[in-house]
Amino acid sequence: MVTVEQRSKDAALIAARPDPLDPVVIGARVKALREASSLSLRELAVRSGVSAPMLSQVERGETSPTLTVATRIAAGLELRLSQLLRLDEEGSVTIVRAGQRQRGGNKRRGHQFEVMTSSQPGQRAELSRHTLAPGGATGAADGEGGGPLHEPGSRETALVERGAIQLICDGASYELKEGDCVTFDADLPHHFENPTTADAAFLAVVSAGLRRS
Repeated sequence: MVTVEQRSKDAALIAARPDPLDPVVIGARVKALREASSLSLRELAVRSGVSAPMLSQVERGETSPTLTVATRIAAGLELRLSQLLRLDEEGSVTIVRAGQRQRGGNKRRGHQFEVMTSSQPGQRAELSRHTLAPGGATGAADGEGGGPLHEPGSRETALVERGAIQLICDGASYELKEGDCVTFDADLPHHFENPTTADAAFLAVVSAGLRRS
């Protein structure tokens, strides 16, 4: 049974949520999505047909874009208008249940993975869990079609949860044991291998579109 106190707390949380149509909220959203796509203002202007000065004003929250302008910006970001304005989302908290995880891998290479985070637009990081059978490997090995797996500027952090693995990144090999954590430029050719006779598992976080300092 929901108490009066709980209803009051829920109402307060709803009231505290930012208005998705607030110019400041829209501006921050546009800037985050543009940067996540590694686009400059000028590049988004070309793709959307909205001038760079107008885009700059929108990102700073100085003006509220008209429906036409917002639709063009969304198209330039390859999104629907409802996605740009977060009208498809139910709030600031998104939960992906265990049964809703995106799953994939390559059985022939002994690799399986689960993506634990939401695929909603503007997601700046993706958390996934990978398992490697003995002798298994992720992706394609260097020299066998292996190339950049993520967009320019991406960074990846991997934590070995169980067993031992090797990271092959840009032609160099790195030994990783249980508990070891590695961070590297994910736009370089790379893959993970399990050279041992036991199963291995690791967690990986990819931060997309972060520019190198």
